[in-house]
Amino acid sequence: MPDLVTLTIDGRQVQAVPGTLVIDVAKRMGIEVPAFCYYEGLSLQAACRMCLVEVEKMPKLQTACTLTVAEGMLVRTDTDVIRKARRSTLEFLLANHPLDCPVCDQGGECELQDMAFRYGAGESRFSENKLHVDEQQWSPIVYFDRPRCILCYRCVRICNEGMGVGALGITNRGVISEITPSHGDHLECDECGNCVDICPVGALTEGPWRYKARPWELNHVGTICTHCSNGCRTTLGVRNGRILRCNNRDRSGINNDFLCIKGRYAHDFTDHKERLTAPLMRVDGQLQPVSWSRALIIVAQKFSEVKQRGGIFGVIGSNRTTNEENYYLQRFARAGLDTENVDHHRTGDLATFMDVMSAGRGRLATLEDLYTTKAALVIASDLAQQHPLLHFKLRENWRHHGMHMYVVTPGPVREDKYAVRSVRYEPGGDVEKALESIRDQLSKEPELTILFGDAVKAGKLVHLAQFAGGLGIPLKWVCLVDYANSRGAADMGLLPGLGPGYQAREGNALSLARMVARNDLDVLWVVGANPLRYGKLGSENAFVVVQDMFLTETAMRADVIFPAASAYEKEGTFTNVCGQVQMLRRGNKVMGTKADLEIMGLLAKEMKLDLGIAPEWKAIFNEIRRTVKGYDVPLPTVMTGGAPQAGPVNGRVTFDSIPELVSSAADTLFTSGTLGRYSRVLRSVLEYPGELYSIRYSDPASGVGPRPHVQASADRPLEAEPHLFETGPRPHGADTRGVPPYPAPGVSETEPQPSRSGRQ
Repeated sequence: MPDLVTLTIDGRQVQAVPGTLVIDVAKRMGIEVPAFCYYEGLSLQAACRMCLVEVEKMPKLQTACTLTVAEGMLVRTDTDVIRKARRSTLEFLLANHPLDCPVCDQGGECELQDMAFRYGAGESRFSENKLHVDEQQWSPIVYFDRPRCILCYRCVRICNEGMGVGALGITNRGVISEITPSHGDHLECDECGNCVDICPVGALTEGPWRYKARPWELNHVGTICTHCSNGCRTTLGVRNGRILRCNNRDRSGINNDFLCIKGRYAHDFTDHKERLTAPLMRVDGQLQPVSWSRALIIVAQKFSEVKQRGGIFGVIGSNRTTNEENYYLQRFARAGLDTENVDHHRTGDLATFMDVMSAGRGRLATLEDLYTTKAALVIASDLAQQHPLLHFKLRENWRHHGMHMYVVTPGPVREDKYAVRSVRYEPGGDVEKALESIRDQLSKEPELTILFGDAVKAGKLVHLAQFAGGLGIPLKWVCLVDYANSRGAADMGLLPGLGPGYQAREGNALSLARMVARNDLDVLWVVGANPLRYGKLGSENAFVVVQDMFLTETAMRADVIFPAASAYEKEGTFTNVCGQVQMLRRGNKVMGTKADLEIMGLLAKEMKLDLGIAPEWKAIFNEIRRTVKGYDVPLPTVMTGGAPQAGPVNGRVTFDSIPELVSSAADTLFTSGTLGRYSRVLRSVLEYPGELYSIRYSDPASGVGPRPHVQASADRPLEAEPHLFETGPRPHGADTRGVPPYPAPGVSETEPQPSRSGRQ
């Protein structure tokens, strides 16, 4: 580290690293230097002139957002001259800015409003009429009110630099400059809403949140996004038991303030009109609403009867339920129902991965490692589509630290734009050969982080580990999986033949595919999954029990359905793709639903089972910390919003890996399994459903991507038909595009809509 320099700010002496900006040093000292255009992590703009400070021996005021520290520098941030300069800046910014704070959605959170109260003049010297331009709707999510724009260019920079999309730019020059989409009148982008969230004023506002409430009317609850496996923290804005918006402006999570479209806007599935709010039971061939007590009694009696006569159970868990629910489910199945037939939709070969890690070929990477690693290798995954936060972290690393990126994929990906080497291989083809072509370059890197998708599994994963080990450099690894708790589902033992922590279990066990295909199955219990979306149950007489939020294809076959709460409506923990454990907190409540853990606890009570643990998430989490090696994470860190990494590496893992059962759902930024199907916002944007690689859909023989309408039978088990177990995007070529202007999400076209000018 270079020698520190000493400077003085507002009479207080401080040391800082050379090259540090004065505005950042002041912030660390607790001194606020106001700025509109400056934003941490983005390029410097010096456009707003609000951060002016006095520096001794410099004749003019300096912009603190571009001024770097120097030895002996004497800085003053709050003098009469500075206050006068800031007042003049605000007067110019407000010259054409509409005074519509009462109807502006940014009211109460507007940085310009705050600065006007602090430094602004009581009246304006401008008597000319204000410029007025009608509000523009760029997408169902993004609205733009040009007169409110103060040309800080934050939105342009976050889109170009942070996201790498370039959907926004600047047209014209000088006083007539304005922000414009690259397509002229509409957006075609990630629809992430980061441009809206980063806007310091109300120039950019979000469609789903418009005119719903004021920020001070909301109850803010920090929890974890329930869509992909990256584990972004999202702050739910809840009013009257309903989620109205999500963001992470307090930067309280591993994602800082970044969120993708799903994390920011796809919360609307929670109040979808098709949510199940009462138990359903099949009566005379039809599903009819029944009371909770009757449904629980019927299921408990059936479970007890099948257990007593030694019948065959199949238990399918979820990669969206909490660690505690997954742990309790496998305990219920093994200790309560005497069955080892426990599985879930596996989107990555975590068992083989843990075996490889036990062999000492590197260590598990965290999200923080992705920002600091010297080099990264991405194999068989489109990170920007499937893992947006991982992509954002790596891109940020490349921008700030010059990280070297290597890409080995079957098709073009966004990482190609800044990769030092991109290699293609045929889908289902020889990944090993592609890796060999970059061996020499990789071996020259000081360290390497490897991120690999579902194409690398079983023997291919072992070969990759051998290849990487031969490079002779420090290694870190990320096994990419799809959903919010895919990693936790495997860690907690939702695998045939493996218990919590990947400990081997005795006895024969059926995989998910064989459970579904078996024609003599007596009971199929499905918790938060949809294994029958593309397949048919082999046993016509099986008693099927489903816990879910919606009437999915699997639920349509059920004899009893319990309405389950979503991850936003319960407490517990999730483990993200990097093994970092984070806590969920309940935001809203949907009447008539219960958390999966509560449902399982009520069933155990009705069956008079003693499972040795209370169905309470804190009690189960404490047992997990005691018994699952690697999960003894600091409890205070988890409870206060931290993300400690778990490392369930218990020695070599003995597991009969079936590569065909490991399959990514090939989700995109705009699809997210069952939840994505019920998000009005995701389905409303121009880009829905998005696509990963077109070859995934155009070539069914490629071995990747969903292959619908294939049914299983006793002589053709689903192991022969990969990718049938979960939801995915619609086939390539499906017509999903619309033409702007769009109806506002969640608003019926027959209902009155807000004025397009943004003013009533």
